[in-house]
Amino acid sequence: MNLPDAFLDELRSRVSLAQVVGRKVAWDLRKSNQGKGDMWAPCPFHQEKTASFHVDDRKGFYYCFGCHAKGDAIRFTRETENLSFIEAVERLAQEAGLELPERSPASRAKADRRAQLVEVMEQAVRHYRLQLRTAAAGVARDYLARRGLDDAAQERWAVGFAPDARRGVLAHLTAQGVPEQLVVDAGLAARPEDGSAAYDRFRGRIIFPIRDARGQTIALGGRALDPGARAKYLNSPQTEIFDKGRGLYNVGPAREAAGRDQPLIVAEGYMDVIALSEAGFGAAVAPLGTAITEDQLRLLWRIHPEPVVALDGDRAGLRAAMRLIDVALPMLDAGQSLRFCLMPEGRDPDDVVRSEGRTAMRRLIEEAQPMVRLLWRRETEGKFFDSPERKAALDRSLRTAIRRIPDPSLRTHYGQEFAELRKELFGQKRRPPRGRGFRAWSRPPTAAPETRSSLLAASGDAMAEELREAVILATLIAHPSLLPQFEGELERLEMTSDDHRALQAALLAPDVPEHGDIRAYLAGRLGKAPLERLHMTRHVQIAPGVRRGAVDERAALCLAEEFAKLAARRGARRDIDEALRQAENADENLIWRLSRAAEALAGPRRERRQVEDFETAPNGAQVRRDERTALDDLIGEIDFSRGGRRRT
Repeated sequence: MNLPDAFLDELRSRVSLAQVVGRKVAWDLRKSNQGKGDMWAPCPFHQEKTASFHVDDRKGFYYCFGCHAKGDAIRFTRETENLSFIEAVERLAQEAGLELPERSPASRAKADRRAQLVEVMEQAVRHYRLQLRTAAAGVARDYLARRGLDDAAQERWAVGFAPDARRGVLAHLTAQGVPEQLVVDAGLAARPEDGSAAYDRFRGRIIFPIRDARGQTIALGGRALDPGARAKYLNSPQTEIFDKGRGLYNVGPAREAAGRDQPLIVAEGYMDVIALSEAGFGAAVAPLGTAITEDQLRLLWRIHPEPVVALDGDRAGLRAAMRLIDVALPMLDAGQSLRFCLMPEGRDPDDVVRSEGRTAMRRLIEEAQPMVRLLWRRETEGKFFDSPERKAALDRSLRTAIRRIPDPSLRTHYGQEFAELRKELFGQKRRPPRGRGFRAWSRPPTAAPETRSSLLAASGDAMAEELREAVILATLIAHPSLLPQFEGELERLEMTSDDHRALQAALLAPDVPEHGDIRAYLAGRLGKAPLERLHMTRHVQIAPGVRRGAVDERAALCLAEEFAKLAARRGARRDIDEALRQAENADENLIWRLSRAAEALAGPRRERRQVEDFETAPNGAQVRRDERTALDDLIGEIDFSRGGRRRT
């Protein structure tokens, strides 16, 4: 809805900004000058003790000298109460006694119809509230007392009771002059297909009103008291005012609480939300009888960038979390994700709050896992990866999941997180050869920060790795049809330069063409400069897979060789640096031998040969220095010298 500028200007002039802000802050009266409308207070948008938040009531403008927040009454209402622009305008206009500009006849008719249905729902809520006080509601009151809802809490949540009568609320509303069809259209009653008399939809249930963001009742939720009832929970059907896939229980109060920096918690049911809110977690919501939908996710992210999904600690709760991951993956964005707080086995948030209290619940929320960890758990829990085929299947499932994320940067970070988790899972799986310590890795380890300043890096090793990366990228650009074959290796490769990282991300993007002019695609995405710098090196120009006329088969062999060489160099380098760090108490001869091995690895490439190359160690011994196979023995000896333990 577009609002005329003249209307917005009049609204701003009628509303006192100091009065609007005063509902959220405590004025510093010593610093403020009320007569001139010059008001100061601690800022409501960031934590501070001094009054750096300034309101100029005459100009209708606020500014914080600490966090630089600024705006007018509309913006302040939006940000402190988590409202949309139209909702903030409607609220301020109502306070100022202003009517919104005239709408079209169709929109007016729709609004009038909605108002009718909402009024019917409000009448029903009042009726159900009265029924909760009758003798027939004794079982309902006992149940609510056992769940910790006293009279004050029942009043706050407008909890009611629907007696087990076929025409209870229907008879009450029609007696008040409400047409029977309107009661049916509101979802309070149902009409059999055979055309017989309508009947109450909610019978023998505790009633929980479901309100929209403006606090209007648009539906009901009913909790059965009969253990033999067909459905434990029953919600209103789809109506003109209620879409169960778009709304959230308690969305209005939760939005306002989230605007005060409370965590947004997504629970499974009404009682969980009520228990959380009563315990001080006001930004609690629940989906309405369905798994969380895309529309509900968008609504959650409008309220908070990282909702915490608190699910029951049973198999059903875990399955719901896993389904939600599949919904969320294609919608993720930088700074927009989910965290998961799994309750103890067999318990829900209501159980935790009642039995252990607010502190225990807060601890669980603070320990909520990021979505990437739960996705990893889904792909690995209960599975054994004792063969290359099973490990490859895991790689494929993780790549499939990552491809669904639209943001290239976010995909890269997910890939890096999976690489670290994969290394933890497989890092100690290989058997130590010949009784010596052996450090294995599940993927080519990348250069650690401490490695980059080691002996190897100082001797030009980084330049050699950067050239190999350049050859890999240039070969894939020349042969884009090979991208699917080498996608996993490319994802796990940690590049050494910004240009290489940008090209890597572009080649891993979902829309990268596997045929045709991939250079044009990359130039359009990154500009021409990264491509020009990549191909200006003579080493890249003469690479077999890059030269004009190279076939895909030859290029594939070249790529496999380059990836393998990088893996070997980086893996060996990690072993050497780690051993050097652990060698503080090793004897001088072992340290010298390991250092010489590092020099040999960092120096010019030589063909592997059986001829033994000996040097004299500090203790006078003759030792072989150019065989890479001796490194594991050296690392094992260092560990023995530090306490007799073998590395595994």
